[in-house]
Amino acid sequence: MIITRFAPSPTGFLHLGHALAAKVAFDFTKSRQGQFLLRFEDIDHTRVRPHFYQAIEEDLAWLDLQWDEVPWKQLDRIPQYQDALEQLKRLGVVYPCYCTRREIQNIVNAPQGPEGPLYPGTCRGGPTLEGDPAWRLDCKKAAALTGQLTFSDQRGGQIEVDPELLGDVVLARKDIATSYHLAVVVDDAAQQVSHVTRGEDLLPSTHVHRLLQALLKLPEPEYFHHELVLDENGQRLAKRNDALSIRSLREKGKTPAEVLRALSSSGRKLI
Repeated sequence: MIITRFAPSPTGFLHLGHALAAKVAFDFTKSRQGQFLLRFEDIDHTRVRPHFYQAIEEDLAWLDLQWDEVPWKQLDRIPQYQDALEQLKRLGVVYPCYCTRREIQNIVNAPQGPEGPLYPGTCRGGPTLEGDPAWRLDCKKAAALTGQLTFSDQRGGQIEVDPELLGDVVLARKDIATSYHLAVVVDDAAQQVSHVTRGEDLLPSTHVHRLLQALLKLPEPEYFHHELVLDENGQRLAKRNDALSIRSLREKGKTPAEVLRALSSSGRKLI
């Protein structure tokens, strides 16, 4: 069965970019008699607000993008992420990192990646210290175990994985025993997601996710990284752009048909 998912973070109202991502996932699976799942990526608990869960569900229902099954919340699945992290520890492909955000920001001559400076491995191979560390993926050790990997993208074709594209990413934060990369891979496998549809800005993350899938012996989904909704400056929409939130458009009297029609040209046309 074809299964897709839409996985927003309940840290703000949905905007047009979210609407496009949800519509792409919904249309992809419903045209194939599959399932469309809703999952809340709420591990960033310091920014999550309770009323955004309901607001997301209300906006999706208003757009007639109805999901199947009860939505999952990642905060309910911390034990599963901890288990996955323990597996990676046993494989020897993660290491504790004690660097603070400020220390990382002040690192000079750090290698550059598609999303900015990469962590240069300051704590890699270092001693175990007091306190709760973050845990980072040792991308070179991981690649040595997995060998060359690829993933299939509906726009890009067969893509070779670059294990070092995002460097030694964090897999478990100091304040919570997971991160986006680890949680999304574990959840996609648990929900039997067959096709991951998401914005092209997340294409670099897929290189990390394929590594984790291979290390944890999880099934490999197919991918479709679609184009983004851009603002008037050609930048990806952010939640701070309240004028283009679904809630704001509803209050202005826009209809669901008008909102969805604005997304029909690959999501590049703004209302």
